[in-house]
Amino acid sequence: MKSSAFAIASLSCLVLSGATATAAWLCPFCDAPSLSMAEQLQMSDHVLLGKWLGGDKPTETKAGSSQFRIVQVSKSVGQRFAVGQTIELPQYIAGDKAALYSLMGPDAQLLDWQVPTQISQSGWDYLSQIPAPVTDPEAQTERLAFAIEFLEHPDLMISNDAYAEFAAAPYEVITPLKDRLPREKLRQWLMDPKTSATRIGLYGLLLGLCGTDDDAAAMEQKIVVPDTDFRLGIEGVMSGYLLIRGEAGLKVLEDTKMLSKTCRNPEGEEIKLPFSETYASMQALRFMWTYEPDRLPKDRLKQSMRLLLPRVEMTDLVIADLARWKDWDVQDQLMEMYDDPKFNIPAIKRAIVKFLYYCSQDKPAVADGQDPVNPPHAVKAAAHLAELEKKDPKTVSDAKRYLIR
Repeated sequence: MKSSAFAIASLSCLVLSGATATAAWLCPFCDAPSLSMAEQLQMSDHVLLGKWLGGDKPTETKAGSSQFRIVQVSKSVGQRFAVGQTIELPQYIAGDKAALYSLMGPDAQLLDWQVPTQISQSGWDYLSQIPAPVTDPEAQTERLAFAIEFLEHPDLMISNDAYAEFAAAPYEVITPLKDRLPREKLRQWLMDPKTSATRIGLYGLLLGLCGTDDDAAAMEQKIVVPDTDFRLGIEGVMSGYLLIRGEAGLKVLEDTKMLSKTCRNPEGEEIKLPFSETYASMQALRFMWTYEPDRLPKDRLKQSMRLLLPRVEMTDLVIADLARWKDWDVQDQLMEMYDDPKFNIPAIKRAIVKFLYYCSQDKPAVADGQDPVNPPHAVKAAAHLAELEKKDPKTVSDAKRYLIR
């Protein structure tokens, strides 16, 4: 149930796409990871720990090489390599004779091996213990539990790989771990200014899955007082906050991020609310709609999203979300906006046209042989669309060109 290397990309991308199946969705608020160590191990026939002995630098006529003495073997197909052997790789690195190196690659030829990487003994022990990738969701959850204790390991290779495991995990694989998550540590990491900004979204989400009302109070303080113009991962904190506080938390986001134009910085000064804060609240709404559809009433989420319609810098995105959410009751407001000079922006007008088109096509399924009955919202949208085609045919034509049918 895992897509290729983190198409993570950002699960955020999947939320934006309006997809409707959850099985392959990956961690919503994680950066795209590189290939995890487990995936690299799975692709390798040989996994060795070596000590650098020396090497020959490349010349105009000869590729360089490096020699290593094997000190431990984690995996070697056909027992091709053993402790004490010397292996020469056809690539030169300026190694350190006091350091350890991970050596891994396919059986076919040494030329295709990965570049030798310096590794600590702790890193090698971790690498040797990593559970192999699995496909069954329940087994994936059990496997992911292995990574929890390594999320803030002092060895950066280890902590980065543990993070990558969570980043590559579908949300439905993460949620069963809520009772096994280190709640107090997550709160500590989330509030620690030294924690990597790339981890904040994940830690906020995980704390939301396992946190208490006291944790939510700390999260709220972090949310409402921005300490910089752009806070990486704050949308994950907002989403985790909503998981704990529900509608009460949603009201806080509405008041501080959607309706307000200002906020207080850590020094207590009133400043302009950064656009990124409002956009993060929008992402939190998308998350709740897509990943936690039973936590908040759908009509309540629609109501919150509508509050963002007046924000010209994001109006077209809001309209697209409302169309995906089938919030057809907002079409009269959109028709008023179409003629409002404030919203005389091509992207907004095209978004309105597309909204009306999708609304006009939203009809109930009927049995074979029966004529479809157009619901009132579809009839109304078709009339609005016809009106716009008369007064602004070019915009309507341009918008229809990019419709997803």
